[in-house]
Amino acid sequence: MFGATVLVPMLVGLSPAVALISSGLGTLAYLLITKGQIPAYLGSSFAFIVPIITATQLGGPGAAMLGAFFAGLAYGLVALLIYKFGVSWLMRILPPVVVGPVIIVIGLGLAGTAVNMAMYENPLAENPAEFIYSGTHIAVALITLAITVIASIYFKKIFGLIPILIGIAGGYIAALFAGLVDFQQVLDAPWFAVPDLFIPFVDYTPAFSWTGIIIMVPIAIVTLSEHTGHQMVVSKVVGRNFLEKPGLHRSILGDGVATMIAAMIGGPPNTTYGENIGVLAITRIFSVFVIGGAAVLAILFGFVGKISALISSIPTPVMGGVSILLFGIIASSGLRMLIEAKVDFSHKRNLIIASVIMIIGVGGAYVQFTETFVLPGMALAAIIGIALNLILPGRRKEEETLFNEKNKAA
Repeated sequence: MFGATVLVPMLVGLSPAVALISSGLGTLAYLLITKGQIPAYLGSSFAFIVPIITATQLGGPGAAMLGAFFAGLAYGLVALLIYKFGVSWLMRILPPVVVGPVIIVIGLGLAGTAVNMAMYENPLAENPAEFIYSGTHIAVALITLAITVIASIYFKKIFGLIPILIGIAGGYIAALFAGLVDFQQVLDAPWFAVPDLFIPFVDYTPAFSWTGIIIMVPIAIVTLSEHTGHQMVVSKVVGRNFLEKPGLHRSILGDGVATMIAAMIGGPPNTTYGENIGVLAITRIFSVFVIGGAAVLAILFGFVGKISALISSIPTPVMGGVSILLFGIIASSGLRMLIEAKVDFSHKRNLIIASVIMIIGVGGAYVQFTETFVLPGMALAAIIGIALNLILPGRRKEEETLFNEKNKAA
């Protein structure tokens, strides 16, 4: 969880220290809203990497944080509707034939970022012609990838749950021998340091922008499937039905409030982590006090200057190596959803919906309403996919349910 939490801010240009603080604060808020009943830790969400980057490019960091805040509000609105009307309406809007392809788009949309970080000395160059290929970088990236894969497949128990962290550690050592690590910044960093918080009305003046909102909110709605699936699996592991008590609406609301807290201090949106479920299953420790303690430690770590400096010293090829696997897993999880839900692609309706979503999303299509109001590919793909699902005839009942317990628990 630690590796994933700090990886997202590094990819989108935010502070890893702030991400640690926001994940800790968000987790504490989540535990409070769920009445201390659901043992879940929240961390940075990979689904929002491209939306944050896009919103920042179009409207600046303030627009990205505003969009993230409204994404949290969207969670709150959905939680209210679920509390009042149940979840059947959400099942109709977000069946696997819509959510699966959108998740695939999220993963594939990040492929270029991962490969560039693995191959080039200057992966953030605006002009691709300026990229400088480095054999050393790709070697370190492949070593990092190999270590992460080995840890994922062969390591057992707790070590099998932290392959990202193990991969980053192994890649860091390889990068150190390759001369890619500047460890002096870690030695020079103070033990205590206030991180670079990005607070509205203090560090910037919020300006309402539809761009950030329209980019973030559709992705937030679609990722509700991930959140709900996690709650179903946690319920099975713990042996209690958390969808009924404290209720799915409280869990979603907690997720939304955590994301809003992150946006208020300059952190990436938060989400529940699947790795957390694995830890619960192995340790059989379901205490929310342990989760709360981990959240407090994350907040404290955010103020340790040497930890922040150590995270910042991780070379880009190391991050690129783990990102190749992580982003591929995101795309593959969308494919897995389609397979487990038994979506029949011999039906033209399903084939059309999935095809349109993936091509629009991966192809980078966008709709520009004004100079500052742009609907980019990922959000556009999600919106069009939802619309096609509601408009096209022949929707099959078994494909309307996104939250089938059998599919999610597998």
